Amino acid sequence: QVQLVESGGGLVQAGASLRLSCVDSGRTFIRYAVGWFRRAPGKEREFVAAVNWDGEHTYYADSVKGRFTISKDNAANTVYLQMNNLQPGDTAIYYCAASLNFPMLDSKGYPYWGQGTQVTISS
Repeated sequence: QVQLVESGGGLVQAGASLRLSCVDSGRTFIRYAVGWFRRAPGKEREFVAAVNWDGEHTYYADSVKGRFTISKDNAANTVYLQMNNLQPGDTAIYYCAASLNFPMLDSKGYPYWGQGTQVTISS
């Protein structure tokens, strides 16, 4: 069973970078596409990026295209989200989720979720 744990969040200044990690402790990651979502205070959860099961294909929200990079390492059971040039508007709780479908932009298409990691960007 897929069991996801995120890490790598924190408080940084605008323009800085962070790399989030999403580890599958259930070690069944290889079959799944993985997406990152975020929920900012007072807002709905929104899609950020997704990667297919073998890491060969990616998809990004327009708001992060060119700044964020998603990658998947099946040998390490880990998906990464490299976030560059972070802005205060990127402040949110970031969640990773696993799905058998790609690309999947709707959170309802992800049956497995991590607990989230807080990312805060100061201006």
